[in-house]
Amino acid sequence: MPEKETLERAEKDKRQGKAPSTQAGEFIREEFHHVREGKHGVRNTKQAIAIGLSKARRAGVKLPTRNSQDAREEARGRTGKPTSPRRARAVRGALKQEGRSGGSRRAVSRQARAAARRRSSSQRSQAARRAAATRRRTRSR
Repeated sequence: MPEKETLERAEKDKRQGKAPSTQAGEFIREEFHHVREGKHGVRNTKQAIAIGLSKARRAGVKLPTRNSQDAREEARGRTGKPTSPRRARAVRGALKQEGRSGGSRRAVSRQARAAARRRSSSQRSQAARRAAATRRRTRSR
């Protein structure tokens, strides 16, 4: 369950007209904090991001689905069945065994740089224009 502050920050982003990926970023940020404070570990940075995105989807952020299970759940109107307490406890236990370095500043920075390298110049430019347009919209309010 996401923390109250995270939900509030994501809701604020939504009100300001920011992209779903920006809203989801709050959940990913929370996940990195959990790893850093030792709540649980992750195999790598991508796993922490995946957990954050999953929480964002469950909280109602309109993100594109990544696999067929997501698509099926969305078609059913989400919720399907909630995760059983037994499974949730097993997942928490498994994550506790994992390392903490996937949430380090160095690992997160490396992941961000690699992701940026995969984007073309025009994609980066388009993202910057979109962000500028959002800033203009929110300033005029």
